[in-house]
Amino acid sequence: MIPRTLQNKMLKATESMPIITLIGPRQSGKTTLAKHLFESHTYVNLECPDNREFASIDPNGFFKHYSGDLILDEIQRVPTLLSYLQNMVDEHPKSGQFVLTGSQNMLLTEHITQSIAGRTILFTLLPLSLEELSTHAQIPGDYMPHLLKGGYPRLYAYDVSPVDWLNAYLQTYVERDVRQMINVKNLRQFQTFLKLCAGHIGQIINYTSFANAVGVHSTTIKEWLSVLEASYILFLLKPYHNNLSKRLIKSPKLYFHDTGLACTLLGITSLLSLTVHPLRGGFLRI
Repeated sequence: MIPRTLQNKMLKATESMPIITLIGPRQSGKTTLAKHLFESHTYVNLECPDNREFASIDPNGFFKHYSGDLILDEIQRVPTLLSYLQNMVDEHPKSGQFVLTGSQNMLLTEHITQSIAGRTILFTLLPLSLEELSTHAQIPGDYMPHLLKGGYPRLYAYDVSPVDWLNAYLQTYVERDVRQMINVKNLRQFQTFLKLCAGHIGQIINYTSFANAVGVHSTTIKEWLSVLEASYILFLLKPYHNNLSKRLIKSPKLYFHDTGLACTLLGITSLLSLTVHPLRGGFLRI
């Protein structure tokens, strides 16, 4: 496993907090990191239909069956468990007894603030950074291959085609998560919106222009952007300004957490194409 910069902070947090919560995009390495750091914990995957049904129907029986320290993977699939965790850690305040992972920031943090606020610390695990890859000798001196390939760990752990894998990622995880969070009536419009976002990487967002290009209302564009932020696909970077008020009200710029996804959406499949692409500078958050 490629060492992650978060792991020392996570281990330190287990000394004082009963619950550690690790959030981030799907396939960013959350499960691998949790299993690596907490080998003595029992691992339970709530994506598994049997585990999810058991936890949903009989939470008390679920925790009696899986007693002791636990890793609960994809906790947002059964958010009612968080209320039970609240009571359990209040009655037995042992540090580091539960490790939770989740992929949907908007849904998960809502339930956390309602149930286990003050009992957990949140960490966000994004795709592999240049620092992490360089430490593991996975990146040469040139950063361009990393911009094209992106930072999802599976692309470095296995001999898979980045183009094929990233296309499949967009079609499965992105579209599936989006459908769970909002009602996308026209998937083709949403796919156009995704490509439009990639085409405006590093640029200031004009909601009206986006709406006209996609054929939806500007409020829909804002809603879709919020969903993509919650799914860790992209983020909006506020401008720096000495005046705090201006910093808050000025329009943000759009960036992708993983540049490989942006390249895939733009149809960039080779280093040569990326090198001459007019948006190459926008891939760098500088």
